[in-house]
Amino acid sequence: MRPTLFHRLKRQGARAACLGLLAGCSALPPAPHNSALDSTQFARIDAGLERAIAEHRLPGAVFHLERDGAVFARAHGRFTYDADAAPVTAATVFDAASLTKVLATAPSILLLAEDGKLDLEGRLVDYFPECAGGGKDAITIRHLLTHTSGLAAGLAGKPAWEGDAVAHDKACAQTVTHVPGTFFRYSDINYILLGQLVRKLSGMELDAFAQQRIFTPLRMKDTGYLPLRRMAAEAIAPTHRAPAGTDGAPELLQGMVHDPTVRRIGGVAGSAGVFSTAADIARYARMLLSGGQLEGVRVLSPESVRLLTTVQSPPGIAALRGLGMDIDSPFAQRPRGSLFPLGSYGHTGFTGCVLWIDPGTRSFYVLLSNRVYPDDKANVLALYAELATLAAQSAGIEANAAPDPLANTP
Repeated sequence: MRPTLFHRLKRQGARAACLGLLAGCSALPPAPHNSALDSTQFARIDAGLERAIAEHRLPGAVFHLERDGAVFARAHGRFTYDADAAPVTAATVFDAASLTKVLATAPSILLLAEDGKLDLEGRLVDYFPECAGGGKDAITIRHLLTHTSGLAAGLAGKPAWEGDAVAHDKACAQTVTHVPGTFFRYSDINYILLGQLVRKLSGMELDAFAQQRIFTPLRMKDTGYLPLRRMAAEAIAPTHRAPAGTDGAPELLQGMVHDPTVRRIGGVAGSAGVFSTAADIARYARMLLSGGQLEGVRVLSPESVRLLTTVQSPPGIAALRGLGMDIDSPFAQRPRGSLFPLGSYGHTGFTGCVLWIDPGTRSFYVLLSNRVYPDDKANVLALYAELATLAAQSAGIEANAAPDPLANTP
């Protein structure tokens, strides 16, 4: 059945994964026995996380599952593997890594399009003429958002460099490896440029724009860039410990972005840098399921939500992406698990984070962890798939019964 559905999705283009945006819910107290969730899966979710912690695949995590006001939320483990380390709680702030792309950067770009300051089909060089050459003249904003620009995956760290201006020069100096619009490659460079575009067109730094237009209206009180400006390091899960400094003392990244490129830039970039809690990200998910508004406050237009969350990849691209969200690229297979259908969408973060949303059942799950502690070596991909499948089962999605994402498409 999958090849047939896949080709139908591709023929429909941007309409393919649109299930219709259904009304979401406001924040409610946890209700783990609400009939909207199958509570028999909760113990298996807990067991999967506890097993991963025991195997040192991650020291701690917060898991949040929600459907129609029913919430199952648990904190597991500690900040580190030390027995006396602080326990992870629901309030623990995590480095969300590449969730930044869909929490801050992509919606900021869509808001600028709503404001009439940006054309999603406009060319990169129309906004940054200094980026001309090297095959980049054909790159559009859509290509950047869908990772089909043909640009490399990231900026080299050597020779050493520092600063956003240098990052921009390096991005503009790139030569494409494929004709824009013909090849999918997940690229941080795409989103670094998009973050810089937010500043150029809005007159505000990306962190300030996202705070003003997204995080504050949504009352995502613990979400933003550069968290040490507003909270103690002790509230944030550490991500990395590495030798540094002339005295040989270990450097602990706790409140400083894990991504090395974004650290070189200064902590604020379109590719990474946002820190958040599971509860805050749940508010963002509810907003998307509510068609761009939450508790009477509109953040995105319904059209922007559609563009963010349904297939917008250029024709002929097998990796299905929205203008931000992943739908069916190679990176979607584990966080979608074996039951969430095509038409569901989300994103992951390198530090061990997932947001996955199914509009058909109005359900979603959030996983925040610091699986990169202490040395980036732990692998949690199998855990993603396990938790996603259990979450889907709890939301009532059964094997061979996933809805056709075209069924409700006008």
